[in-house]
Amino acid sequence: MIKTFKSKALAELYETGSSSKTDKKLFKRIIVRLDRLNVAEKPEEMNLPGFNFHALIGFHPIRYTVHINGPWCITFEFDSCNAYRVDLEQYH
Repeated sequence: MIKTFKSKALAELYETGSSSKTDKKLFKRIIVRLDRLNVAEKPEEMNLPGFNFHALIGFHPIRYTVHINGPWCITFEFDSCNAYRVDLEQYH
């Protein structure tokens, strides 16, 4: 279950279905991934085709990422069956 968001825009999109601070072209792909993350009980459950799931190196606690489109990814931490500090990042 998603417990906390790092990005206010991402939280707004997930809670209301829209956000003026997020590209509308990405909405559907973001929501699909957030819906999946919300029911995941362990990070490996995000390892689905097209998600390009992997752990990011150099972070403690471990941060994971799933691909959205182009350079956009959702990153998150996972602990005790919950996702924390969920963020939308352009990091490539």
